Amino acid sequence: MTTSRTLGRSGIDVSALGLGCWAIGGPWTFLGSPGGWSAVDDDESVRALRRAYELGVTFYDTAANYGAGHSERILGRAFRGHRDEVVLATKFGYRVDEENRAVSPSDGPIDVRDALTASLRRLGTDYVDLYQLHVGDLVTEEALGLVEVMADLVREGTIRTWGWSTDNTDGVRALAGSPGFAVVQHGLSVLGYEDPAMLALLDEFDLAGVNRSPLAMGALTGKFTPSTTFADDDQRRRASWHPAFASGRPTAEWLASLDAVRDVLTSDGRTLAQGALAWIWGRSSRTVPIPGFKTVAQVEDNCGALAKGPLAPHQMDEIAKILS
Repeated sequence: MTTSRTLGRSGIDVSALGLGCWAIGGPWTFLGSPGGWSAVDDDESVRALRRAYELGVTFYDTAANYGAGHSERILGRAFRGHRDEVVLATKFGYRVDEENRAVSPSDGPIDVRDALTASLRRLGTDYVDLYQLHVGDLVTEEALGLVEVMADLVREGTIRTWGWSTDNTDGVRALAGSPGFAVVQHGLSVLGYEDPAMLALLDEFDLAGVNRSPLAMGALTGKFTPSTTFADDDQRRRASWHPAFASGRPTAEWLASLDAVRDVLTSDGRTLAQGALAWIWGRSSRTVPIPGFKTVAQVEDNCGALAKGPLAPHQMDEIAKILS
């Protein structure tokens, strides 16, 4: 059984499973292109968030981008009156137009304080547990320029700790020793996005790894076929940057690899999604996967992984052997 993890040297304890709140932001645009996951039912989102809490999830990750603030508002609504019982993470770094639900790159230096003020308003809280730089490809020197204000925010109590959502190991190494820095949000899944160098950095600097795309945007749940298509305003229609998708569809190669490891992932009564999450816990004791969701049923499936815990070492070895 895997029930809790610590966010690196921050000392903040969280459930070993978090929820990623990108999809519940609903439709929005980034530089004019769809940035969301198609239409969403806000009431179902709130029910799903509360159900996750009932099932032991205390960690919820969102961003100012998601729905141009809409995801933050839904998260605040779900936990109004229970704020101190959950750990809330959000991200900053882009220009957010709430009225037009549009997001664009910042056209100058990132104003961290203004961004935080807006996120606090939408979340309905006076502090954020984990505040993360969202611009993964920001030049390292510019990221280093944020260290002083982030340390000030920690001292002031408006954030408890901070991190960077990036796969840039050189950038992480440069920031890793900064005051209050404790988390890297990086891609990790059983069929891709694994960077052993990043996992080694977490160990070296006592950081936590919050894992985005742990279910590969749904491609590790077993619900897709080579003919699966997505709505025009669904991010996966354009997600050719992710190895699971090409030309708006799941790739045959990805699905074949999933079939190859299916028996191991579904061992001990797990669903495919639960097996994929169990693999991440088996990969490192510092990992906190944050699968996305739109429904209560998806949350219940993902939370079922907590009771079963990580894959055993021999199962991890078997998967590595198959994929090699």
